[in-house]
Amino acid sequence: MTAPDDRPDALLPRSWSKDDRRRSVSDHDRVAYLVLADGTTFEGTAIGYAPPDGVATGEVVFNTVLTGYQEVLTDPSYAGQIIAFTYPHIGNYGVAPSDDESRRPFCRGVIVRDLAPRPSNWRATEDLNSFLIRHRVPGLTGIDTRRLTRHIREAGSMPAAFGTADETTLKAAALAEPGTDGIDLVATVTTSEPYTTGEGPLRVVAYDFGIKRNILRHLGRLATVEVVPASTPAEAVLARQPDGVFLSNGPGDPAAVAHAPQAIHDLLGQVPIFGICLGHQLLAAALGGETYKLKFGHHGGNHPVRRLATGQVEITSQNHNYAVAEGTVPKADVTHVNLNDGVVEGLACRDVPAFSVQYHPEAGPGPHDARYLFDEFQRLMDTGQMEPGQMEFG
Repeated sequence: MTAPDDRPDALLPRSWSKDDRRRSVSDHDRVAYLVLADGTTFEGTAIGYAPPDGVATGEVVFNTVLTGYQEVLTDPSYAGQIIAFTYPHIGNYGVAPSDDESRRPFCRGVIVRDLAPRPSNWRATEDLNSFLIRHRVPGLTGIDTRRLTRHIREAGSMPAAFGTADETTLKAAALAEPGTDGIDLVATVTTSEPYTTGEGPLRVVAYDFGIKRNILRHLGRLATVEVVPASTPAEAVLARQPDGVFLSNGPGDPAAVAHAPQAIHDLLGQVPIFGICLGHQLLAAALGGETYKLKFGHHGGNHPVRRLATGQVEITSQNHNYAVAEGTVPKADVTHVNLNDGVVEGLACRDVPAFSVQYHPEAGPGPHDARYLFDEFQRLMDTGQMEPGQMEFG
């Protein structure tokens, strides 16, 4: 006699029909290929949404998280990119609406070694494949993601094409894909209209360069947060009389977000500023700094960062392909450094109340080591003063 929990479909939502249950498994039978711009080819099976012409393109990167695939897929910072997960078994706990980090996935596609055919979690409302279909995100399973990751580490992130089309068509599509260099991807993810969230006692204006909902949850404990479009000028922000300004994460090349550095420059010294990820790079640009593209970026939840003021090491969640060039921001001190490759991970201005980090202190997914930075932002808004060389950081 079979125990209830051992039935193959016992852990799928009760609302699903038998056809739904069969389709979540049997749709994975379409042979597909991944072709990188350098001609490297991988064979797998198509999952998710099926593009009419059998072709999807983007810049392929790898992410090393062990859990949190839904949060990764819905992070707007992945706009223009195809996400390859290094952890082999993806989809085993399904998806749940409360785990979405934005209104929809903005990534171009997803690559996994082994897609779980059904979820095993009481919170799941659908399986990952159904989620991808609903949001029109194409994908591949059965790919040798270890080989793919090693190739990207050696050759660098690059444009790619994948799908059920023939390899010649996919190679041409990969060569035609522009990638992320020089493209303003922020314009594709930012909010079109301001909106307000949170109930904290302070007042924060948050620039939406691709902001995540978990960031707003943290800020909402400190302040009433008004989220504004990425193109909002400084005078419109100051007219809201905020206690602080937050510069969010976001996708792509910071040099392509041409309007942002001037707005940030005009805010410096007028109001305390806290930036993360793309916001960190844009703050550096506003201070005259330079940015560059990393070979394969930082994408994962286990990056060690040293806090220079204390010597402590925090494990951080990261998602970016560009970084601030060391020594190009003379008006700010470096506060954090990546222990894997020495990349600048934090800056604090000397003369004005503004600081930033390259990583994601809100995690989602990832460790919580860096949550103290929200407390530092609150302290900065309360006092209006900062001494970068002696910052306590909680």
